[in-house]
Amino acid sequence: MELHVTQAEIAHGVGLIRLNRPGRGNSWTHRMNAEYRWLMDGFERNSDVRVIVITGAGRQFCVGADFRALEHHQQSERDYVETSGDQDMAQPGHGVHPEFDHEFVWQWGLSKPVIAAVNGACAGVAVALAAFCDLRYAAAGAKFTTSTSRLGLPAEYGLSWVLPRLVGLAPAVDILFTGRVLLAEEMQTIGFLHDVLPADGFEEQVLARAREMAVSVSPVALRAAKRQIYAEQLHLNPGASIAHAKVLTGELLKHPDCREGVAAMRERRAPAFAPLPPAGAEARTGTVPDRST
Repeated sequence: MELHVTQAEIAHGVGLIRLNRPGRGNSWTHRMNAEYRWLMDGFERNSDVRVIVITGAGRQFCVGADFRALEHHQQSERDYVETSGDQDMAQPGHGVHPEFDHEFVWQWGLSKPVIAAVNGACAGVAVALAAFCDLRYAAAGAKFTTSTSRLGLPAEYGLSWVLPRLVGLAPAVDILFTGRVLLAEEMQTIGFLHDVLPADGFEEQVLARAREMAVSVSPVALRAAKRQIYAEQLHLNPGASIAHAKVLTGELLKHPDCREGVAAMRERRAPAFAPLPPAGAEARTGTVPDRST
């Protein structure tokens, strides 16, 4: 796919995607969604990529949906659900759990960690994009707003589900009802962000953390933990979680990564974990059981 509104690069085990419409605040469009999914699918299939980072070009992360796209949907006689569908796009992260086969939740189905590096303004749909990432860092002073209540729109893209689980019910109600602007520092205080970093050199600071994860963490163990965490948000069965963890532990005790991790710790050296194989039959193993009923 020819890239018009995104950029991508791979270095030191880290795949980096930049939303790239700086003249329009990297505002989200159907084309950007298609490119984003295509790039993420490629990173998932590429064994050289162990960690994925998402950021924005220029001074902003993403200011939300492009207003021209909103106006188009307002004027169109076609059904919004139909016209905003993703059937013609890449399907990264699909096939792990039925609930993950939806917009942005598919990031939970990826076998690799996804880091949102919020370098500036993050609004509307971009808050949902970041919420469904695994780790979230922001530059000091970056502004966040869901904005939809001020636009006459509902909480979008699953924010009514994921935000209370990240920050708690009371802060989520405040954020979604008022549509007010929150600084990165407040978003960290309520638990949305894992850290707030200095704006100067922000991207390099996040990439340094991603590179450290890429070389120090077993890709197999990380994939297993990621699928455990998100699948278990869908049920209230701690006993089942323990039972499933025992099964996974038995499997991974026999895996080369476990032998290497133990040896590296004993020998006080950095581990040398093999990459995950390219996505395919092997990458789809370890799918999570559906305990939602």
